[in-house]
Amino acid sequence: MGKFVINKTKTGFTFGLKAANGEMIATGGEVYNTIESVRNGVKSVEANAPGAAVEDHTVEGYQTEKNPKFEIYSDKAGEFRFRLKAKNGQVIAVSEGYTSKANCKNGIESVKKNSVNAPVIEPQE
Repeated sequence: MGKFVINKTKTGFTFGLKAANGEMIATGGEVYNTIESVRNGVKSVEANAPGAAVEDHTVEGYQTEKNPKFEIYSDKAGEFRFRLKAKNGQVIAVSEGYTSKANCKNGIESVKKNSVNAPVIEPQE
């Protein structure tokens, strides 16, 4: 089972989703001002990821999907990445760079699986 980890930074709060093996598979798309807002970000990933469609921007003439969705794209370094968009179109989670599209797709499947009922680890005050 995966887990969400909330971290306190100098400017607010961030979160990441770790797989059962401890690997970070996605991070929040922004820095949140309050602990409550970062918790809402986690809840949004939990709600949107499991049933989200996949839209592959690396394929010419790709099929446009409705939100929520994962978008696969190629970054400036030529690596494959994904971003998860909520129903309202806001980016709520992003991935690291992957050297192959297959690994990127595996990352998406891991987020879908590991975000369900994942415990949330919060920073200790």
